[in-house]
Amino acid sequence: MIEKVGKIRLDLSKYEGQDLYSDGSVEEDLLRIVKEESKDRYTEVIHEKKQWPILYHLSPLRENIVEWLPITSEDKVLEVGSGCGALTGCFARKAGEVTCVELSKRRSLINAYRNSDCGNVTIHVGNFKDIEPDLPGDYSYICLIGVFEYGQSYIGGQTPYEDFLKILLPHLKEGGRIVIAIENKYGLKYFAGCREDHLGSYFSGIESYADGGGARTFGRGGLERIFAACGVNEWHFYYPYPDYKFMTTLYSDEYLPRKGELSNNIRNFDRDRLLLFDEKRAFDGIVEEGLFPVFSNSYLVVLGGGLAAKFVKYSNDRANEYVIKTQIVREANGGVAVSKIPLSEQARAHVEGMETSYEKLLDRYQGGRLRINRCRLDEEGAHFDYVYGIPLSELMDECLARGDLESFYAYFREYVDRIDYGSDYPVADFDLVFSNILVSGEEWTLIDYEWTFGKSISTKELAYRAVYCYLLEDKKRKVLDEDRILKALGITPEEAEQYRKQEAEFQNFVTNGHRPMAKILGDIGKHVIMPLKWLATEQDLEFDVQIYEDRGEGYREENSYFIPEAYLDDNLIDITIKVENKVKAIRVDPCMGACLVKLRKVVWNGKDMELGDGQSLVTNGSFLKRAADESEGEVPGIFFPDMDPNISFPLESLERKEENVLRVQMEVAKLSPVMARELAASQTMPSLKEMIASRLRNH
Repeated sequence: MIEKVGKIRLDLSKYEGQDLYSDGSVEEDLLRIVKEESKDRYTEVIHEKKQWPILYHLSPLRENIVEWLPITSEDKVLEVGSGCGALTGCFARKAGEVTCVELSKRRSLINAYRNSDCGNVTIHVGNFKDIEPDLPGDYSYICLIGVFEYGQSYIGGQTPYEDFLKILLPHLKEGGRIVIAIENKYGLKYFAGCREDHLGSYFSGIESYADGGGARTFGRGGLERIFAACGVNEWHFYYPYPDYKFMTTLYSDEYLPRKGELSNNIRNFDRDRLLLFDEKRAFDGIVEEGLFPVFSNSYLVVLGGGLAAKFVKYSNDRANEYVIKTQIVREANGGVAVSKIPLSEQARAHVEGMETSYEKLLDRYQGGRLRINRCRLDEEGAHFDYVYGIPLSELMDECLARGDLESFYAYFREYVDRIDYGSDYPVADFDLVFSNILVSGEEWTLIDYEWTFGKSISTKELAYRAVYCYLLEDKKRKVLDEDRILKALGITPEEAEQYRKQEAEFQNFVTNGHRPMAKILGDIGKHVIMPLKWLATEQDLEFDVQIYEDRGEGYREENSYFIPEAYLDDNLIDITIKVENKVKAIRVDPCMGACLVKLRKVVWNGKDMELGDGQSLVTNGSFLKRAADESEGEVPGIFFPDMDPNISFPLESLERKEENVLRVQMEVAKLSPVMARELAASQTMPSLKEMIASRLRNH
């Protein structure tokens, strides 16, 4: 009853011969991928496939939720519900021994093939209740990552969640810990319109699962009541952001987020969602009120002794040469330490270079009024002093919030004056953004200088980049007069455009071909429905026209807007879009339903765009065959079978002016859901004229 895949052992002695839990046929695709592709290729495969299950099961970012745990080679780990092995490889690299329990044989095979070089892993396939009695009682960590919510299905009975923990606790060694990652049913994103993760319905958790279902999530109070009922007397809450599935930042009760930090919210990959309010602004108020632990989207709870980590931030959505984590830990002596740790061997040189950057920046600013935070190296990584102060960006935001623009510009002038010191010295921190400077009275400290280069960079370029990044982070900051800033820095519009291009080149340098989450979201992210904007325009829900701007991070909901009077009649759209130079592409969503679209005219800065067969546009629809009287220079009709039609116009290669204008004229014919399904299922696609004629016959 033991099978081996590479070095991994699969124990099938409790497997009943049938997989009762599955994502369907995509698991066959996953099995093929892990058999044929190396892990280094997974990100490319995710990009190629553009499917949520592929992203969810194969993304290396899934490991962030457990990578920070201080597991060593002396520890044994029990992973309950190991699935397709998204976390198993991380446990295997850190622990001496890893035991997995998984209901599905096919998922266990996916796990085994993707981690086949891990000789310290055994996967038990079968029902947890059948396997559990044979498990030993000496695990240092028992991990339930996205599993505890299924306690009712795993265990059953009147108190399944309490019973689940009571069954697990005897399998811990003395001093061991249980680690639970789970959605918070009162997470802010669910109030804002994200669907409940397990049922796919709106507000199910908030309404305490009134319609039933096989999974249950909890608020913090509900979890604490369960822990107390099991006799657990110590637990510690952590707050994964944006959630535990693709965590980038981990907060704790000792280190909660500051106002302005929680801006990475619109990350729905698996389902369409509503957006009822601006989550960043809501989080800002929640943070100010001290309520973040109540409304965090997810929880990670450690049952047992506390851990040293107060804060962890992952910067691993980059090329391998630059993947690192930043952590703040409470030391044994009560002090606080900040570290930057490489997450790959290739990134070690990048981290080790931070000490040299510190020494060179110290020389440059010696005698000036910008303090450089001390850096020390050891075999683990780079270590820095913990600095107390307020981020300059937060002080500037406070000025804007009270409408005190003159105080904002006073801070900005002070910033320029301080960073300008030693400007002819051949070293510069390219990332001198406002959030990297902490202010405490008269002392300004640069706390992060990861991107320091051995050359001089003009002060106006560094300052413009700081302003550019500041404006991109929060649309509330648009009240600033960018022209005034350009004039104060002596920057021409042409120089500003060049600096923006350099910023895009820098981001490409950091990612070096790696496709970050922002781009993946643009590829497979689902539609975001904004009811309040529909109400404001007082238009038919299905005929709103939404415009998205790609400002270098893909299409994001916060960089979109509606055009209230886009339709000249029931079928004709004629819109004129002003385009800032920083915008790389424009996406037009002509309506909110299945439809046919015919582009009549697209004009860029007064010149007709040569569209041909769609070579200058990107769409999620299907091009139809041509009618006999259609010119080869025209774009054929486009068929959109679902609720999210969109057409994108790449603009980077086009000639720019100081003020750019894109005009789009198109015909749109709405389709009924029945007709859309029938056309999508047909093997040959008719021409646009034939489809419109068919639509009229069925009207």
